[in-house]
Amino acid sequence: MSSLSAFNTIGPIMVGPSSSHTAGAVRIGNLAREIVGNDIKEVKVYFHGSFKETYQGHGTDKALIGGLIGFSTENELIKKSFEIAKEKGIKFEFKAIDLDNVHPNTLKLELTDINNEQTTIVASSVGGGSVVVTKLNNIKVELKGDYYTLITRHQDQPGMVAKISNVLQNYDLNIAKMKVLREKKGSLATAIIDLDQKIEDDILDLIEKIPQVKSTKLVNPIE
Repeated sequence: MSSLSAFNTIGPIMVGPSSSHTAGAVRIGNLAREIVGNDIKEVKVYFHGSFKETYQGHGTDKALIGGLIGFSTENELIKKSFEIAKEKGIKFEFKAIDLDNVHPNTLKLELTDINNEQTTIVASSVGGGSVVVTKLNNIKVELKGDYYTLITRHQDQPGMVAKISNVLQNYDLNIAKMKVLREKKGSLATAIIDLDQKIEDDILDLIEKIPQVKSTKLVNPIE
């Protein structure tokens, strides 16, 4: 019997041996795909904790690759995700890792896109198909894929968050929540801003032109 033969679907959630290990893995793949923003050509997957122990039996590996390809949780082609990924020229490998004090259903992704840009993501499946990205390129974040999320890297100095917020306010973009993290006083800071509406490219350009803003990234919500 195939390791994924027990998959059935109810609404938008795939349920199999464990929704955390199947639907959650698909959604991690979906969210990672959104974060990268380009087609992926290579991925190294490092499984931690219970993922490490059961990823083959629960189909976590196939579910994750399916999510990276762009499949939703109810797509039956997830069962063939390895073959489809190879047809698309996507290289992938799986390894074990110990990430210390993290959720047991956690994995690390090292992704290379078609432009050879590299992205590193640490994400957890926290139950019922819900997921959270906790690190993005070694920066602590909290991305759940339920909002349009603007991520900025900017110089830590007075007024920077207000300047970014003012641009959003001027275009009637509502902030659902915001978190600002910094490595140390006066160094680079990261703002993670969840929005109820999508930011258009011209608005994003205005934010990128703010002095001391080093980079921006927009992550769309996942279904």
